[in-house]
Amino acid sequence: MRQLSFVRRSYNVKLEKRKLIDHEAPNRSTGIINGRSSNILNWDDVRFSWAYPKYKRMLANFWTPFEINMTKDRQQFDQLEPAEREAFLKIIGLLALLDSVQTDYAGRAADYLTDSSLQALMIMLAQQEVIHNHSYSYVLSSVADKNIQDQVFEYWRSELILQERNDFVTKGYEAFAEEPTIDHFLRSIIYDVILEGLFFYSGFAFFYNLARNQKMIATSTMINYINRDEQLHVDLFVKIYKEILVEYPEYDTVELKQYGQETFRKAAELEVEWGRHIIGHKIDGIQMNELESYIKFMANKRAEQLGFTAPFEGYRTNPMRWIVAYQEVDLGKTDFFEQKSRAYTKTSEVNGFDEL
Repeated sequence: MRQLSFVRRSYNVKLEKRKLIDHEAPNRSTGIINGRSSNILNWDDVRFSWAYPKYKRMLANFWTPFEINMTKDRQQFDQLEPAEREAFLKIIGLLALLDSVQTDYAGRAADYLTDSSLQALMIMLAQQEVIHNHSYSYVLSSVADKNIQDQVFEYWRSELILQERNDFVTKGYEAFAEEPTIDHFLRSIIYDVILEGLFFYSGFAFFYNLARNQKMIATSTMINYINRDEQLHVDLFVKIYKEILVEYPEYDTVELKQYGQETFRKAAELEVEWGRHIIGHKIDGIQMNELESYIKFMANKRAEQLGFTAPFEGYRTNPMRWIVAYQEVDLGKTDFFEQKSRAYTKTSEVNGFDEL
């Protein structure tokens, strides 16, 4: 059983970066942060029993955008309703910005995890975020010309609602980036779970709704890949958050819990505002009242994963149950969107991206 230290620590304790190599330290780390480790990774001698299963799961999820044949989506894009095209492009622009920020955050977090297995998982997470970002470029270059692509990657500068929403997360990361203390790290993880476990979800709902109407199926398949990854990322950071509090229980305060609850409340309000702006009553198949309830349901779920009180009374069940089938499909076997073998998505010189 792990020995816990209850020595009172100051709340501005700085995090020390993991050493490149420590000849005097054991391979198994002495702490998740501010501990000691040789930095030599031996998966059979790691501090956390859940790290290796998480590694195997992340490895099994490996994919690249090149696996998805975008030919049909290219043909369908111009046939979408104007509101659908606008939402499609702006949501892609949003996801691209958030995953760019997330790639950087994962690297910064890795620097301060004094456990070589968790550092390895952070590297894998960052690689997956790079792949996600590439997938957005891949989708855009498949369905739109270069001028439109460039506009999409500039939306984060010009869309005021998008700016407020994005600033909420990036400013939440800034304190940790500028002053890496234990308290700032814990709070930054709250924003991480919001980014990967809440802010993507109205966008995911939009793409899944297209798929259930037999539109842009290849894009929605790629979104499903991303969704699978993000669920693993949320679980990883939740585990890290809880392990830090196990080793530093004095940080598990009423004030932190209240901060977490209110942060999730504000995040959900921003996500609802974005949903009204980009989806509203313009997208056939998505009712705004259901989307708002879904966002609050997800905010409650994520807040409780971190040990906070749910920010919204009620909202205990998913009002958009049809989404679950799209999120939980095993893409290694069949494609839910067309209910047939996914072999058609594998590109080649004959059917690949180059022909578009």
